Amino acid sequence: EPTVRTELMEQIPPIAMFLQESRPKFPTAFFEYLVPIVVRYLTDVNNQVRKAGQEALLILLEQDLIAQSDIENKVCPILLELSAPDSDDEYKVEAVNIICKMASMLSRATVEHMLLPRFCELCSDGKLFQVRKICAANFGDICNAVGQEATERLLIPKFFELCSDSVWGMRKACAECFMAVSYTTSPEVRRSKLSPLFISLISDTCRWVRQAAFQSLGPFISTFANPSSAGLYIREDGTLSIRPSTQDVNSNFCQPNNNI
Repeated sequence: EPTVRTELMEQIPPIAMFLQESRPKFPTAFFEYLVPIVVRYLTDVNNQVRKAGQEALLILLEQDLIAQSDIENKVCPILLELSAPDSDDEYKVEAVNIICKMASMLSRATVEHMLLPRFCELCSDGKLFQVRKICAANFGDICNAVGQEATERLLIPKFFELCSDSVWGMRKACAECFMAVSYTTSPEVRRSKLSPLFISLISDTCRWVRQAAFQSLGPFISTFANPSSAGLYIREDGTLSIRPSTQDVNSNFCQPNNNI
Protein backbone atom coordinates (compact mmCIF):
# COMPACT_ATOMS: atom_id res chain seq x y z
CA GLU A 1 0.00 0.00 0.00
CA PRO A 2 1.40 3.45 -0.91
CA THR A 3 0.36 4.86 2.46
CA VAL A 4 2.54 2.28 4.23
CA ARG A 5 5.55 3.14 2.08
CA THR A 6 4.93 6.86 2.67
CA GLU A 7 4.79 6.37 6.44
CA LEU A 8 7.97 4.32 6.25
CA MET A 9 9.80 7.15 4.47
CA GLU A 10 8.74 9.61 7.15
CA GLN A 11 10.38 7.39 9.79
CA ILE A 12 13.70 7.03 7.97
CA PRO A 13 15.35 10.27 9.24
CA PRO A 14 14.72 9.62 12.97
CA ILE A 15 15.84 5.99 12.53
CA ALA A 16 18.97 7.20 10.77
CA MET A 17 19.73 9.63 13.62
CA PHE A 18 19.30 6.83 16.16
CA LEU A 19 21.64 4.56 14.22
CA GLN A 20 24.19 7.38 13.96
CA GLU A 21 24.13 7.89 17.73
CA SER A 22 24.37 4.12 18.28
CA ARG A 23 26.95 3.53 15.56
CA PRO A 24 29.19 1.22 17.66
CA LYS A 25 26.25 -1.19 17.97
CA PHE A 26 25.00 -0.78 14.39
CA PRO A 27 28.06 0.20 12.32
CA THR A 28 26.69 -0.62 8.88
CA ALA A 29 22.91 -0.85 9.29
CA PHE A 30 22.15 2.59 7.84
CA PHE A 31 24.32 2.20 4.75
CA GLU A 32 23.32 -1.40 4.04
CA TYR A 33 19.57 -1.14 4.58
CA LEU A 34 18.18 2.41 4.79
CA VAL A 35 20.08 4.18 2.02
CA PRO A 36 19.05 1.60 -0.63
CA ILE A 37 15.40 1.96 0.46
CA VAL A 38 15.47 5.76 0.12
CA VAL A 39 17.13 5.52 -3.29
CA ARG A 40 14.64 2.91 -4.48
CA TYR A 41 11.65 4.99 -3.40
CA LEU A 42 12.83 7.89 -5.55
CA THR A 43 11.55 5.82 -8.48
CA ASP A 44 8.36 4.56 -6.82
CA VAL A 45 5.27 4.45 -9.02
CA ASN A 46 3.27 6.46 -6.49
CA ASN A 47 3.76 10.22 -6.49
CA GLN A 48 3.19 10.62 -2.74
CA VAL A 49 5.75 7.93 -1.92
CA ARG A 50 8.32 9.58 -4.19
CA LYS A 51 7.69 12.94 -2.53
CA ALA A 52 8.20 11.42 0.92
CA GLY A 53 11.39 9.77 -0.30
CA GLN A 54 12.69 13.07 -1.68
CA GLU A 55 11.97 14.85 1.61
CA ALA A 56 13.69 12.08 3.57
CA LEU A 57 16.74 12.28 1.30
CA LEU A 58 17.06 16.04 1.74
CA ILE A 59 16.77 15.74 5.53
CA LEU A 60 19.49 13.08 5.57
CA LEU A 61 21.72 15.33 3.49
CA GLU A 62 21.04 18.36 5.71
CA GLN A 63 21.95 16.31 8.78
CA ASP A 64 25.11 15.07 7.03
CA LEU A 65 24.07 11.46 7.62
CA ILE A 66 24.87 10.08 4.15
CA ALA A 67 28.51 9.33 3.39
CA GLN A 68 30.11 11.04 0.40
CA SER A 69 30.72 7.66 -1.23
CA ASP A 70 27.03 6.74 -0.99
CA ILE A 71 26.04 10.12 -2.45
CA GLU A 72 28.32 9.62 -5.44
CA ASN A 73 27.73 5.90 -5.97
CA LYS A 74 24.04 5.52 -5.08
CA VAL A 75 22.18 8.84 -4.98
CA CYS A 76 23.70 10.78 -7.90
CA PRO A 77 23.47 7.91 -10.43
CA ILE A 78 19.72 7.47 -9.88
CA LEU A 79 19.14 11.23 -10.16
CA LEU A 80 21.12 11.32 -13.40
CA GLU A 81 19.05 8.43 -14.70
CA LEU A 82 15.76 10.12 -13.76
CA SER A 83 16.83 13.42 -15.35
CA ALA A 84 18.04 11.85 -18.60
CA PRO A 85 16.57 13.21 -21.89
CA ASP A 86 14.44 10.11 -22.44
CA SER A 87 13.14 9.96 -18.86
CA ASP A 88 9.46 10.29 -17.98
CA ASP A 89 8.44 13.96 -17.74
CA GLU A 90 7.18 13.77 -14.17
CA TYR A 91 10.27 11.93 -12.94
CA LYS A 92 12.53 14.39 -14.75
CA VAL A 93 10.94 17.45 -13.14
CA GLU A 94 11.24 15.88 -9.69
CA ALA A 95 14.87 14.86 -10.27
CA VAL A 96 15.86 18.37 -11.41
CA ASN A 97 14.26 19.82 -8.30
CA ILE A 98 16.24 17.47 -6.03
CA ILE A 99 19.51 18.15 -7.88
CA CYS A 100 19.05 21.89 -7.38
CA LYS A 101 18.13 21.56 -3.70
CA MET A 102 20.95 19.17 -2.81
CA ALA A 103 23.69 21.10 -4.67
CA SER A 104 24.34 23.38 -1.69
CA MET A 105 24.72 20.38 0.63
CA LEU A 106 27.37 18.51 -1.38
CA SER A 107 31.06 19.10 -1.91
CA ARG A 108 32.03 21.40 -4.77
CA ALA A 109 33.89 18.56 -6.52
CA THR A 110 30.85 16.27 -6.45
CA VAL A 111 28.52 18.94 -7.82
CA GLU A 112 30.94 20.02 -10.54
CA HIS A 113 31.91 16.57 -11.78
CA MET A 114 28.64 14.65 -11.35
CA LEU A 115 25.71 17.08 -11.43
CA LEU A 116 26.84 20.22 -13.27
CA PRO A 117 27.03 18.67 -16.78
CA ARG A 118 23.46 17.38 -16.44
CA PHE A 119 22.26 20.72 -15.05
CA CYS A 120 23.70 22.50 -18.09
CA GLU A 121 21.88 20.06 -20.38
CA LEU A 122 18.61 20.62 -18.53
CA CYS A 123 18.91 24.41 -18.92
CA SER A 124 18.48 23.80 -22.66
CA ASP A 125 15.68 21.25 -22.35
CA GLY A 126 13.43 22.08 -25.29
CA LYS A 127 10.71 19.63 -24.32
CA LEU A 128 9.69 20.80 -20.85
CA PHE A 129 9.61 24.47 -19.89
CA GLN A 130 9.03 23.34 -16.27
CA VAL A 131 12.55 21.90 -16.25
CA ARG A 132 14.07 25.11 -17.56
CA LYS A 133 12.02 27.08 -15.03
CA ILE A 134 13.45 25.08 -12.11
CA CYS A 135 16.97 25.57 -13.48
CA ALA A 136 16.42 29.33 -13.84
CA ALA A 137 14.93 29.70 -10.36
CA ASN A 138 17.86 27.88 -8.74
CA PHE A 139 20.62 29.21 -10.98
CA GLY A 140 22.20 31.37 -8.29
CA ASP A 141 22.42 28.44 -5.87
CA ILE A 142 24.18 26.29 -8.49
CA CYS A 143 26.65 29.10 -9.22
CA ASN A 144 27.39 29.43 -5.52
CA ALA A 145 27.86 25.65 -5.21
CA VAL A 146 30.46 25.36 -7.99
CA GLY A 147 32.30 28.67 -7.61
CA GLN A 148 33.61 31.35 -9.96
CA GLU A 149 35.65 29.33 -12.44
CA ALA A 150 32.93 26.81 -13.32
CA THR A 151 30.29 29.54 -13.27
CA GLU A 152 32.09 31.68 -15.84
CA ARG A 153 33.16 28.75 -18.01
CA LEU A 154 29.98 26.67 -18.08
CA LEU A 155 27.05 28.41 -16.44
CA ILE A 156 27.15 31.97 -17.78
CA PRO A 157 26.49 30.82 -21.41
CA LYS A 158 23.46 28.88 -20.15
CA PHE A 159 22.32 31.90 -18.16
CA PHE A 160 22.35 33.95 -21.35
CA GLU A 161 20.12 31.34 -22.99
CA LEU A 162 17.62 31.39 -20.13
CA CYS A 163 17.57 35.20 -20.06
CA SER A 164 16.42 35.20 -23.68
CA ASP A 165 14.00 32.27 -23.34
CA SER A 166 10.71 32.59 -25.23
CA VAL A 167 8.77 31.91 -21.99
CA TRP A 168 8.56 35.15 -19.98
CA GLY A 169 8.45 33.25 -16.68
CA MET A 170 11.97 32.01 -17.40
CA ARG A 171 13.29 35.52 -17.95
CA LYS A 172 11.54 36.70 -14.78
CA ALA A 173 13.18 33.91 -12.76
CA CYS A 174 16.58 34.93 -14.16
CA ALA A 175 15.98 38.55 -13.16
CA GLU A 176 15.10 37.47 -9.62
CA CYS A 177 18.35 35.51 -9.14
CA PHE A 178 20.59 37.94 -11.04
CA MET A 179 22.33 39.27 -7.94
CA ALA A 180 23.31 35.77 -6.77
CA VAL A 181 24.74 34.93 -10.20
CA SER A 182 26.64 38.23 -10.40
CA TYR A 183 28.09 37.78 -6.92
CA THR A 184 29.80 34.56 -8.06
CA THR A 185 31.57 36.12 -11.06
CA SER A 186 34.63 38.34 -11.44
CA PRO A 187 34.30 42.16 -11.72
CA GLU A 188 35.26 41.98 -15.40
CA VAL A 189 32.50 39.47 -16.23
CA ARG A 190 30.05 41.58 -14.25
CA ARG A 191 30.96 44.68 -16.23
CA SER A 192 31.39 43.27 -19.74
CA LYS A 193 28.78 40.48 -19.85
CA LEU A 194 26.23 40.70 -17.06
CA SER A 195 25.60 44.45 -17.24
CA PRO A 196 24.43 44.39 -20.89
CA LEU A 197 22.41 41.27 -20.11
CA PHE A 198 20.70 43.00 -17.20
CA ILE A 199 19.86 45.98 -19.42
CA SER A 200 18.07 43.59 -21.79
CA LEU A 201 15.95 42.30 -18.90
CA ILE A 202 15.14 45.76 -17.61
CA SER A 203 14.00 46.62 -21.15
CA ASP A 204 12.04 43.38 -21.65
CA THR A 205 8.73 43.43 -23.52
CA CYS A 206 6.98 41.76 -20.58
CA ARG A 207 6.20 44.07 -17.67
CA TRP A 208 6.54 41.24 -15.13
CA VAL A 209 10.10 40.66 -16.26
CA ARG A 210 10.84 44.40 -16.15
CA GLN A 211 9.36 44.66 -12.67
CA ALA A 212 11.49 41.76 -11.39
CA ALA A 213 14.58 43.31 -12.98
CA PHE A 214 13.94 46.69 -11.38
CA GLN A 215 13.54 44.99 -8.00
CA SER A 216 16.93 43.30 -8.53
CA LEU A 217 18.64 46.47 -9.75
CA GLY A 218 19.87 47.61 -6.33
CA PRO A 219 21.16 44.18 -5.28
CA PHE A 220 22.87 43.78 -8.68
CA ILE A 221 24.59 47.17 -8.35
CA SER A 222 25.73 46.18 -4.85
CA THR A 223 27.81 43.32 -6.32
CA PHE A 224 30.09 45.94 -7.91
CA ALA A 225 30.99 47.34 -4.47
CA ASN A 226 34.13 46.36 -2.61
CA PRO A 227 32.86 44.24 0.33
CA SER A 228 35.71 45.37 2.58
CA SER A 229 34.79 49.04 2.22
CA ALA A 230 31.04 48.85 1.53
CA GLY A 231 30.35 46.21 4.18
CA LEU A 232 28.01 44.32 1.84
CA TYR A 233 27.95 40.55 1.93
CA ILE A 234 25.69 37.65 0.94
CA ARG A 235 24.21 35.52 3.69
CA GLU A 236 23.93 31.74 3.44
CA ASP A 237 20.27 32.07 2.47
CA GLY A 238 21.27 34.22 -0.53
CA THR A 239 20.02 37.55 0.81
CA LEU A 240 22.06 40.75 0.78
CA SER A 241 23.10 42.17 4.14
CA ILE A 242 25.32 44.95 5.51
CA ARG A 243 28.11 44.24 7.96
CA PRO A 244 28.56 47.10 10.46
CA SER A 245 31.82 48.96 10.00
CA THR A 246 34.55 48.91 12.63
CA GLN A 247 33.90 52.58 13.31
CA ASP A 248 30.22 51.92 14.07
CA VAL A 249 31.12 49.02 16.35
CA ASN A 250 33.71 51.08 18.22
CA SER A 251 31.32 53.97 18.63
CA ASN A 252 29.02 51.72 20.64
CA PHE A 253 31.78 51.34 23.20
CA CYS A 254 32.72 55.03 23.25
CA GLN A 255 29.43 56.60 24.26
CA PRO A 256 29.94 59.14 27.05
CA ASN A 257 28.44 58.20 30.35
CA ASN A 258 26.58 61.19 31.78
CA ASN A 259 26.56 59.63 35.23
CA ILE A 260 30.32 59.87 35.57
